[in-house]
Amino acid sequence: MAEREERVAASSDGSSQGRQSGSMTSYSERYGQVLEAIANEADAMAMEYFRTAAMRVTRKLDGTALTVADGAIEAMARAKVAASGVVLDVFGEEMGAGDSEAPLKSASRARLIIDPIDGTEEFSRGIPTFGTLLGVENGGEIVAGMASAPALGARWWAYRGEGAYRNGQKIQVSKTARLDEAMVFTTGTGPSKGKEAREKIRRLADAARNGRAIGGFWQHMLVAEGAIDAALDWTSKPWDLAPLGIIVEEAGGRSTNVRGDRTIYTGDLLSTNGLIHDEARAVLQ
Repeated sequence: MAEREERVAASSDGSSQGRQSGSMTSYSERYGQVLEAIANEADAMAMEYFRTAAMRVTRKLDGTALTVADGAIEAMARAKVAASGVVLDVFGEEMGAGDSEAPLKSASRARLIIDPIDGTEEFSRGIPTFGTLLGVENGGEIVAGMASAPALGARWWAYRGEGAYRNGQKIQVSKTARLDEAMVFTTGTGPSKGKEAREKIRRLADAARNGRAIGGFWQHMLVAEGAIDAALDWTSKPWDLAPLGIIVEEAGGRSTNVRGDRTIYTGDLLSTNGLIHDEARAVLQ
């Protein structure tokens, strides 16, 4: 998580206009069909286990939850990519492949970054705030993102330069202009985080009018659709974050690490409506 990357996503002014360099094919035309096919199947597979007797939970070496659905969904996604004819490598939480420490900068290929079940702990406990996260990285930039949450009945997606959507409806961030008037969600402040990190996270929540600790992808989607004004994650992997920034940016917001770099490779991610981004970052320094 140490390598710093300043340009994971294309510029937020939409200058790419959803088109690949030297091509008249939009990112949605190139990647949309395979992402939708994966998300549709992942939704069905996840719901076969959710709140049923088929749910079985084990623990990884780091103590995080793992279910049969995690591996099955990632294997399905890899199979669909292979069968689609779309030139994509796959980098997933459960099966690896690729270098997780830095973006793939080669312009000659792209890769799908997948978290088959983000929020496995919630999934295993019957809490509906879990989802499948899909991001396409091309030339070191995230150009397509999709987050599908079947138990919430919601799917969010964005393609660079083409706007952001929830269930087919275009979404937009809020217009709250001050942090002390904002609603902010953050990751938790449990023992896995050091004292300094816990203090910074709590400081951001305390600076807002309303603060909640929830963590995970859903809080960033709430920023994108304007329900809340800022969301913070602190110790995440690239697959936890891959589609989040592009969806927030295409909805008109900003998504960076605490230093202000637009990246999924440093573990932390601050998403805001843009208007309070610098103020929120200042609180976290």
